[in-house]
Amino acid sequence: MPTTEEPGSPAESEIPDTTTAYPSRDDRGVDRRGIAVASALLLACGVFVAYGVLDSKDAPAPQQAVPVAGVTYEVLGEGAADISYRGPGGDKATVVTNARLPWKKTVSVPLGASSIVNVTLGEKGGTASCTLAVRGRHVQRATATGAFGRTTCSSELPAPEVSAASEGAP
Repeated sequence: MPTTEEPGSPAESEIPDTTTAYPSRDDRGVDRRGIAVASALLLACGVFVAYGVLDSKDAPAPQQAVPVAGVTYEVLGEGAADISYRGPGGDKATVVTNARLPWKKTVSVPLGASSIVNVTLGEKGGTASCTLAVRGRHVQRATATGAFGRTTCSSELPAPEVSAASEGAP
């Protein structure tokens, strides 16, 4: 029986064959998905860089160096002792266990902080004395005696001087 085609409908030979595989990448040319992903990553990197450059005005100003004073801790005596002292950090104590006496250490301590040295004798006891000097000037001396004897030498360092420039004066 002969078939009649309706007007406006494509002939069977004109309908695309959907059973064939998609063309390979070589047939399509450049992979556009790869270019799109690379472009998106490049754009994201550019946004982060621009944000860093434009947002730099909100970055904190570099901190000015804190003025310090030279502090000399000295422990005199014989034998050994545990010694703790305040060093350059200002808030953190440094501990030396079983230090051979005599012992001496000079460090820079921030102005406004206190300089302090603690001495603890061991079970054998004995006698040990601590001395403290700030900027070469003797400040304090104390002595520990006996088993587990303890002593402390300390001094408050002067507060840093405030200049007119840092207060915003013209």
